[in-house]
Amino acid sequence: MSGISMDEALNRAGTGAFQRGLMAIFGLVWAADAMQVLAVGFTAASIAATFQLTVPQALQTGTLFFLGMLIGAVVFGRLADKVGRRSVLILTVGCDALFGTLSIFAPDFTSLLVLRFLTGMAVGGTLPVDYAMMAEFLPAKNRGRWLVVLEGFWAVGTLIVALAAWAASVAGVADAWRYIFAVTALPAILGIGLRFFVPESPLYLLRTGHAEEAKAIVNRMLKRNGRPQLAAAEQIVPVTHAASEGIFSASLRRRSLMILAIWFLVSVSYYGVFTWMPARLAGEGFGFVRGYGFLVFVALAQIPGYALAAYGVEKWGRRPTLIGFCLLSAAGCLLFVLSPDDTLIGASLLIMSFALLGTWGALYAYTPELYPTGSRATGMGAAGAMARLGGLAAPSLMAFVVSLGLGVAIGLFAALLVIAAIAALVIDAETRRVSLA
Repeated sequence: MSGISMDEALNRAGTGAFQRGLMAIFGLVWAADAMQVLAVGFTAASIAATFQLTVPQALQTGTLFFLGMLIGAVVFGRLADKVGRRSVLILTVGCDALFGTLSIFAPDFTSLLVLRFLTGMAVGGTLPVDYAMMAEFLPAKNRGRWLVVLEGFWAVGTLIVALAAWAASVAGVADAWRYIFAVTALPAILGIGLRFFVPESPLYLLRTGHAEEAKAIVNRMLKRNGRPQLAAAEQIVPVTHAASEGIFSASLRRRSLMILAIWFLVSVSYYGVFTWMPARLAGEGFGFVRGYGFLVFVALAQIPGYALAAYGVEKWGRRPTLIGFCLLSAAGCLLFVLSPDDTLIGASLLIMSFALLGTWGALYAYTPELYPTGSRATGMGAAGAMARLGGLAAPSLMAFVVSLGLGVAIGLFAALLVIAAIAALVIDAETRRVSLA
């Protein structure tokens, strides 16, 4: 009887029809999650009109949504490391669909706040577990590119919600937020049944002593990809250093502190930009740069950002790509501050969208690879919680800083993104083509 490592088994399986199937399932729900998150900015004005509120009051739906995401990321991330990825995936997407659908029919603002909080918890749990699980089905040599492609579905969700808001605006429908929430709930509803086709992570099964089940899933992967299955005498053996570690243990503390700081800084900047931009463009805008129609172009600018990140993480490495996109995002913010006319303001918004989403692509590819299997979902959950904390802080920060001038606020984001680039430089690992432990 011979033994092989899980890394060798994944390399044998390579990437093919099995991973493409997973990508379709995870990508659908990833787009749905993007739509739920970005609906905060696109629905605020309509919610305010329905319930006779000010826009800042209506944005409390966003505050509760992000608070729910923060809690969900921590709770479900840890739960996925304890009880398995698959069951948590099914639970979270089911809750996403349920509470997202009920949000459409909220009879009053209090009910809407509660439902958005519960939807946020589900979305917060879905995001980190999806990424941790997808990473565990991929070989080291092209894992980064596939993870950035998964993150690219965020741009698809952004485009759909922008188009939905634009259509509702053009049609002049009453309670437009209900229609937008209906559009955001649909992919999650479709995703519930599809999640049952996703098997448990073989790395998780191996770590928890279920080697035969892990081998069965690997053979399923090999068969689907048209590769020879493992022989009866071949056993997948666990790697001794893959035991669970706390994310702040001595060996992981430095990278955890730095990567979590980056998640927070990038999140504050991203949500700071994308919570005020829809409302500002729908209102006075910036000269001819106005209306939801321009936001469609902003969403489209994200797609080449992901494409470049997917190329960069494999060609240049995770850390250099992350640093480069952080600095490019900061440059886009500075261009906005220094722009003397509307044309350059429009260009700066497109650069910010391109670069910030490329930053997220690199960040999502890099983070799960910094942790061993026993801590991966916990690490991703903590990262997701920091992102949600940034999302909670961004609207309040914008309200305070914008009183000093919009240019001051965007300039602050440029500084935060430069700090994020410095933090990435300090991380003690480059994970390009490194095996998952």
